[in-house]
Amino acid sequence: MSSLIVHGGTPLRGRITPSANKNAVLPVLCATLLTREPLRLHGVPDITDVRKILDIFRTLGSDVQMDHESGTLALHHRDTAFDPTCHRLPEEMRSSIMLVPPLLARFGVARLEDNVKGCTLGVREIDPHVEVFRRFGGEVGREEGSLVVRCDGRLTPTDHWLDYASVTTTENFVLCAAAAGGVSTLTNAASEPHVQEFCRFMAMIGVKIDGMGTSRLTVQGGAALTGGEFRFDEDFHEITTFLALGAITGGDIVVRNSAPENFPLIDRTFAKFGVTITHEDGWSRASCAGPLKVQTPFTSNVLTKVEAAPWPYFPVDLLPIFIALGVRAEGNAMFWNKVYDGALGWTGELTKFGAHVFSSDPHRLITFGGNPLSPAVVESPYIIRVAIALFMVAASIDGRSEIRNATPIRRAHPHFVENLRSLGVQVEWAAED
Repeated sequence: MSSLIVHGGTPLRGRITPSANKNAVLPVLCATLLTREPLRLHGVPDITDVRKILDIFRTLGSDVQMDHESGTLALHHRDTAFDPTCHRLPEEMRSSIMLVPPLLARFGVARLEDNVKGCTLGVREIDPHVEVFRRFGGEVGREEGSLVVRCDGRLTPTDHWLDYASVTTTENFVLCAAAAGGVSTLTNAASEPHVQEFCRFMAMIGVKIDGMGTSRLTVQGGAALTGGEFRFDEDFHEITTFLALGAITGGDIVVRNSAPENFPLIDRTFAKFGVTITHEDGWSRASCAGPLKVQTPFTSNVLTKVEAAPWPYFPVDLLPIFIALGVRAEGNAMFWNKVYDGALGWTGELTKFGAHVFSSDPHRLITFGGNPLSPAVVESPYIIRVAIALFMVAASIDGRSEIRNATPIRRAHPHFVENLRSLGVQVEWAAED
């Protein structure tokens, strides 16, 4: 594991071009296995999860040409082969489960570890995925600590209604539906920007999808799929992160943003802490008229709230970023995670900086902001944006702080430290004892 060492208290200034969203890139990479035609992807970030999937492709015999400097990836799965007796999909990546549909479609079998997992956000069941595989005609069973999914012949189309709007389950449904011969419909589908981006890629290779960006998707499957070129958008999580870094340090960061239409609710959430976001000519900027301050609601005797839930709610992955703003802003605010049951356990680390936070229950937290803070050594759980949120607080405080276990940042944000240094902060990776 690695620590981030930061000497804070410097207002961050400069321009940043964010990387692509790993939650769009990873399902697209899985989807490429559906076609035997050559593909070229632009803007592929150099992150650990991408490298792991590309290593899987190489193991299976695919032609993989990755230029990490330019972010251009050429893929050709013409000679790919899968042997369930020796090939395994890595359990440390939640996205591994999205390799199951294309493997089923091409080889009739897929094997993955019994407990695929990603960030430690509480219990994240795979039952919804198992149900989707079975709805399309897959047979799911356990063998020697692994899950094995089999299908004799082509997957069969189906209609399905999700228990909740799960991003990965929605993408797995679309992947299965693309390989099934006929029309499939999904109700209560996830509609996050990265899901829409994934669906645009699927349409590019020849899958007909109606309802992109809505909670109901209709997929016409069974067509012969093509190749082509695809360019990823900037990650709206990373855009928001750098805007928040500018705000929390009293600096001025301008961030490339080609899809400001995704930001109205995020902009209004920034405004709750006295931060104004402007979008102009493909760039976004955060500005404050003074110190961060929680805005008082019009309704008396209620707390300003940030409620995070599946899109089009405020994105749950961004909640830690705004908790960091709440700790620094004068005034009190409530943060409500309506998705994960274990995602707020880290907030006790904020008290090491001198912050005052109160956990109402496993889903709700209140920050009592504006207290004087001091540098600290803190421990991050294995959650990408929690490590970043702890870094944000540290960057806003004069003196040396250390964020231990910060390695998860590398799963989503390439060149994170290099970008930060370009903005004027003194920061470095250090191996932990």
